Amino acid sequence: MERAAWTDERLDDLADSIRNGFARLDQDMRDMRGEVSSLRAEMQQEFSSLRAVLFSFGGGIILALIGVIAAILARGA
Repeated sequence: MERAAWTDERLDDLADSIRNGFARLDQDMRDMRGEVSSLRAEMQQEFSSLRAVLFSFGGGIILALIGVIAAILARGA
């Protein structure tokens, strides 16, 4: 088995390569964090809109049921 000799230049190149790889990884993580933050804000806005629609729909159903009950009571009395 042949043993590779690591010169100072090769070690420096390896260190630079590793350093550049971590720099790219850091940038990718920052980009991903920004995308997740914007997606989270968008989802919160959509959930807020959905909550308002469901509240309106539920309120309409409750009012309709109260109207039906009132009509039944008025007719039976």
